[in-house]
Amino acid sequence: MATIEPQPPESALDARVEDYLEDKLQSAADIDTLDALRETVELQRTQLQTQLDAAVRELDTARRTADDRHGLLQERIDEFRALQVTIDGRVRATVASDAPAEAIARLQRPMQKLKAAELARKYLVLLQDVERLRAETRVHLPGSPKAALEPYAQLKELALTLRGLPGSEELHLVDYVEAVTESLWAEMKKIMSDELDEMLKRRGWPRVDPQSVMDDEWIACIEKLVDIQMPEILHSPDAVPLLPVDVMTRIFVAEFRFHFLSDKPTSKAQSMGSHCFPWFLSIVEKWQDFFRDNLAPVLAAKFHDTSAAEKTVYADPVCALVMSMLTVMREKVHAVAQEAVANTPFLSTFIAQLVNFDETIRSRFNYDGGDAETGWTGLTAEVLADHFELWFEAERKFALERFETILDAPDARKMDYDYAVAGKMKPTFAAVRVADLLRTITTKYEGLRSLKYKVRFLTRIQLDILDGYHERLKGSLEAYQSMTSALGRTLHGATKEQLAALEGLGALETLCKVIGSADHIANALTEWGDEEIFTELWDELQTASGSGNTSELEGEQDITSSSSRNGAIFDETIAAYSSRRKAAEDILVSTLVDAHSKAFRAYTQRPQWTTIGDGDALDSSPLSITAELDLPLSVLKENFNSLYRALSGASYRRVWYGALGKLQDFLWNNVLMKHQFTTLGAIQFAHDGQALAAVIERHLPGASATLEELREAMELLRLPITLSEEEAAVAGGGGITLKQASERAFTDNDAARALLEEMQLQSLTPTNARHVLQRRVENNENTGW
Repeated sequence: MATIEPQPPESALDARVEDYLEDKLQSAADIDTLDALRETVELQRTQLQTQLDAAVRELDTARRTADDRHGLLQERIDEFRALQVTIDGRVRATVASDAPAEAIARLQRPMQKLKAAELARKYLVLLQDVERLRAETRVHLPGSPKAALEPYAQLKELALTLRGLPGSEELHLVDYVEAVTESLWAEMKKIMSDELDEMLKRRGWPRVDPQSVMDDEWIACIEKLVDIQMPEILHSPDAVPLLPVDVMTRIFVAEFRFHFLSDKPTSKAQSMGSHCFPWFLSIVEKWQDFFRDNLAPVLAAKFHDTSAAEKTVYADPVCALVMSMLTVMREKVHAVAQEAVANTPFLSTFIAQLVNFDETIRSRFNYDGGDAETGWTGLTAEVLADHFELWFEAERKFALERFETILDAPDARKMDYDYAVAGKMKPTFAAVRVADLLRTITTKYEGLRSLKYKVRFLTRIQLDILDGYHERLKGSLEAYQSMTSALGRTLHGATKEQLAALEGLGALETLCKVIGSADHIANALTEWGDEEIFTELWDELQTASGSGNTSELEGEQDITSSSSRNGAIFDETIAAYSSRRKAAEDILVSTLVDAHSKAFRAYTQRPQWTTIGDGDALDSSPLSITAELDLPLSVLKENFNSLYRALSGASYRRVWYGALGKLQDFLWNNVLMKHQFTTLGAIQFAHDGQALAAVIERHLPGASATLEELREAMELLRLPITLSEEEAAVAGGGGITLKQASERAFTDNDAARALLEEMQLQSLTPTNARHVLQRRVENNENTGW
């Protein structure tokens, strides 16, 4: 059997060659191009071989280069390791040796000299810069102040930077640069100020018409000064006087010094209120229109869109004028204050004048010192910062001495009946003077701006005086009570003169003095509580207490601890005086009751209520009042007249309504319920009641209603035993007899109420009506029906 040999697999190259030949030799004609095809293939092979040879050469070159670099790197690694070994050995040797320390010690002095030389070089450079900036600044003055500000601003910034460096306080260079900066600023202002000053001399300032207008040169000089001062104005934390205004006020300052800071008579401290302050105000008033009309547009244009535009000392030329003038006034004020501390009466006068001066400056010229929020504290605050304690103690001493003088005056305890018209409360002379004293003290501190100062005056002077006078009134009441009680007279003793003064109307007058005085002080405090100074003070105290910011008031009395936070500053004191007035009114009522009891004593013991006569009828017109009633009515009239002169209408009614209510109880228990009455006796008793009511109505209209129950009892008591037809027609009881009334009253309560309604007796109760009817002799004897 024959064997078939396997064919080798066709290679990819053969396949591509076969594809290429098939593509190129598709017809017999293509055989003719075979040579050209062979040449093309040969050319392509040659090119590919060339490229392959080049790639092989480059690969060999790259391999040789990589081998060289690897060898070099390995060589360097070996060198580094050898060097590291060497260094480690040297380090170990160095550590074990003292040579480094010795080397460092030898190098310290040269290094210090080097540092010193370097520092000196920097100093010289810095000083050169300082001198350069100063020279550049001077070059631009006075022609271009704005250009001068650029190098000056750099110098100022340099000074601030140096001062901010650590350890700057030990460097003389920092002080030197600051001194140069300050002297340069003073020189700049002097150069510009001298230019305006020369111009003012040419204009004859201030001998110009206050209604005149500044010319262009004048305005230009002012604008230059404002320009050069602009950085100071914008960056200063406090308001500073305007430089052009300072220049224009130099002549006024010189005149002020001539008059008030020299040996002239007007320089005396006692002339502050009469000469110095008026002169100052007159100068500002004279020139305020001139400054405002001419400088207001200039300042508005310069400070437009800056923070200074919101401050009146820059926006309002009059406030700028005041600020410049206040510099010399401040000097004078502090000099006078130092002199016044040795003379406390003059110190008090001086502070009062200074407070008025400050307030005039604020109100007349709208001056706030550059602080629109809190306002100008005033020269007073500056003086009191050093001398408040001395001034306060002097004012306190004066006030307390005046208070004692008021209380010890001969007429202090007398009532001032001319103080008000009839129907108004009449205080004592002492109460009126104490209120005036308190008002005077208020004027001492109402112009102060410090909350602590105002609270000190209020709590340690005014409230002390109020407490002292309250204790005096309380003592008067206690003394009266001790002298009018047997036990009090035994324990404390009382002279005959004192007891005599409390007899009759004297007792009423004594109590009216307390009532009138307490009422006067309470009313005065109530009115003051609504005044602006006290409402603002209360609000400030509430704010300080609510925010917990009471450091300023540390050590002062807390006067905001009242239960009502919506109250007023004098609420507690008013309540104390009102309570004292009420206590005195209550005692006055008791005194009236006691006086009436004594006056009616004979009347209560009259035995003639059971008299039988021809008067057993309802008509009491022929009767006269009981003789024993003359004295009580006379006493009532005197008491009415006395209290009417002393008390206000409200207090007068309160007292009398209380006293008359007690009088009704007294007559009910000691006359009506104590005696038996015949018809004539009942008619007489009712007639007396009418006389009593007439006296009351004449002195206090409508007050007889307090005896209404007694009057109704008299109507019920005087019912007749029998009635004729004519009598029944005019009878007040609607024709009811005593028997009929008694039968109905004692039947039950409903029948008794019906009886009382029929007789129009609204105050009596059925029980009291039965008690009244039992006082008739006829009911007790059960005869005569």
